[in-house]
Amino acid sequence: MSTEPLVADECLAASRGRRAAKRSVGEKIFRAAASVTLAGVLVKIVATLKEVVVAGVYGRSDAIDAFLVAFLVPNLLVNVIAESMNQALMPTLVRVRLQQGHKRAQELLSNSMLRMVLFLAALSVAMALTARLFFRLIAWGFPPAKLELCLRLFWMLLPMVLFSGIATNCAAVLNALERFTLPTLAAVFVPLCVVAGALTLHGQLGIWALVFTTTAGAAVQATVLGWSMARNGYPLSVRWHGSSAATAEVTRQYGPLLLSSVVASGGLLVDQAMAAALPAGSVSAMVFASRFVGVVVTLLAGAVSSAFAPYFSTMLAERDWEACRRTLRRGSRITAAVAVPVAAAMILSAHLLVRFTLQHGAFGPGDTAVVARVLAMFAIQIPFFAVSRIDYRFVLAMRRTDLVLYCGILNLILDGVLDFVLMRYMGVAGLALATSLWTVSTWIFLRVCARRLLARAEVSPS
Repeated sequence: MSTEPLVADECLAASRGRRAAKRSVGEKIFRAAASVTLAGVLVKIVATLKEVVVAGVYGRSDAIDAFLVAFLVPNLLVNVIAESMNQALMPTLVRVRLQQGHKRAQELLSNSMLRMVLFLAALSVAMALTARLFFRLIAWGFPPAKLELCLRLFWMLLPMVLFSGIATNCAAVLNALERFTLPTLAAVFVPLCVVAGALTLHGQLGIWALVFTTTAGAAVQATVLGWSMARNGYPLSVRWHGSSAATAEVTRQYGPLLLSSVVASGGLLVDQAMAAALPAGSVSAMVFASRFVGVVVTLLAGAVSSAFAPYFSTMLAERDWEACRRTLRRGSRITAAVAVPVAAAMILSAHLLVRFTLQHGAFGPGDTAVVARVLAMFAIQIPFFAVSRIDYRFVLAMRRTDLVLYCGILNLILDGVLDFVLMRYMGVAGLALATSLWTVSTWIFLRVCARRLLARAEVSPS
């Protein structure tokens, strides 16, 4: 009896299995992105409500300017330390879980969490001791009383750093376990607490109401995510289990990512310093405008980042280069098809959007005109940033964090030059345009890097 029909049937079955696997991964990514987007919509609705309430209560006053600059540094500490650790950890954590099992993955997670907590605590203390020095640089255009208020607000915001760092670490682990909805939804606790504080405590505490409620919201978020992580088999543990090859790998990847985050934060600090030198209210105008764009960027780029990261790590652990190429291509096209119309709509409707959401109470028509111009310039970045997140996650999964660092250095230089030139002709709107332009350079750089890395991997021996 001929074996040819059997061989043909086996080949056909294998081909069908591969197609089913491709559809399965694509469907998982789509469901993950949809889950993050829907949960993110709810969070951003509440966050937008927070902006409306805060604008109505505090306007573009010196107090809100001082709070926003004070909040910038703790927020940057979380992004620099915790987010960098998460991005370095995820590809290795996924690989260890698949190849070495749950116990080794738990030990790796505990080691990484301990390092992150110690680093956050040490850096917070250092920042508290040197605050007067660097706030004179960040807010050099503030008068003495405003600068002193900024310092006191900053010191009281520092406990938020630890809570937010733990929360972001837990969220990343849950994403690696293909749990996406709750990590996104948990972010709603911070704006909910701020809204409650601004409405009920403003009369008694003034701007300090925002400080206490921001910290409380971060604590609740960390508690909820820690509980969820434990329910998924990875209890929150901060202890050292000894060195391992996986821990060493995370450390090697963490260094360039940390430096890259420092460089990126430097760009944000440059923007804030430039805005502080412009007429009063420029800092708050830039922050209010960036929050609108932040809603869209978080929904699009956040969904893309969260959904693609664990699956890229899995594909690379299995050396499935064909799936990587297909995912990069299709993901970029779909993301661009969504992001471009959204950006165009936001640019065209900037004035209406600001007027209908922020123009009430202490926020007047003149404020609307300023913020709308800044918003239009910020919105240019949306499609470029969203699409670049796909290539960014692939580069991280390939464990080439050095390329991310090079990209950050290039952008810091570009941002400084563009800020200096454009603010002279466009004021605070020029700072927003500079941000959008270096986002374009980020997209180009990461796209080239991702394609070259994939091409080399495809021809390298297994």
